[in-house]
Amino acid sequence: MTSQAERYERFRALHERPGAFIMPNAWDGASAVLLKRAGFEALGSTSIAIAFALGRQDGAHAVTRAEAIDNAGLLGDLTDLPVNGDLEDGFGPSPEDCVATVEAAIARGLAGLGIEDTTADPARPLHGFDAAVARIRAAAAAAKGRILLTGRTDNYLGGNPDLDDTIRRLVAFAEAGADVLFAPGLPDLEAIRAVVKAVSPKPVNVVGGPGTGVVPLAVLADAGVKRVSLGGALQRRALDGLVEAAAKLRDGDIPGAMPKLSSREIARLLPSA
Repeated sequence: MTSQAERYERFRALHERPGAFIMPNAWDGASAVLLKRAGFEALGSTSIAIAFALGRQDGAHAVTRAEAIDNAGLLGDLTDLPVNGDLEDGFGPSPEDCVATVEAAIARGLAGLGIEDTTADPARPLHGFDAAVARIRAAAAAAKGRILLTGRTDNYLGGNPDLDDTIRRLVAFAEAGADVLFAPGLPDLEAIRAVVKAVSPKPVNVVGGPGTGVVPLAVLADAGVKRVSLGGALQRRALDGLVEAAAKLRDGDIPGAMPKLSSREIARLLPSA
């Protein structure tokens, strides 16, 4: 097993080489080892998939810092790949909360983490500009040279679909020390290109693609995107299979509900007892 520092260096190098790369999001041990077998060089955790697996709501502090970080750490333990932790708002409103999250992520072996400008308060879903920047600045100071920090604004998910303010926040996050910038929900490729240009030369993460629809990696790379994540999409794709199998079982078609993937095949990818 490589050290946290070595995984961080490998993760940083992915963001510095030419072209774009896909960082799929795993949510448990089996999904992590299967994604490694497929050839991916880094993984992300996903807050929404963790929450769904636990029967909880995402973005409401229903999953604790320790649970989220340990889930991300498990993905790295099983694969020895760099893992980027989807750590929501840093698990608290203050800059000090974000610093505590950075330190815990490093201690658990993560190569990267993301911190959002969300609040977990439906009445006020986003931090104000100054508070959002102060949080990223504190996290970046703690992360510098130790773990890759993604600064994320959820304007488009939190009821403020304002491209100018989104760019203003991302530029400020970049200036505050964030290594990667991310604004999920950007409406189209033009908006993605505008974000890439505004924060250049720092890399930009996109989840899936623009609001107009998912596009191939080559299209996003042409727009200047460096990293593509998928959030909870792969978990939902797996649950698609469950829904289809359940329908067959309901109709008495037991053979039609059986999987192609065997338990033995997965077990071979896991550590020995």
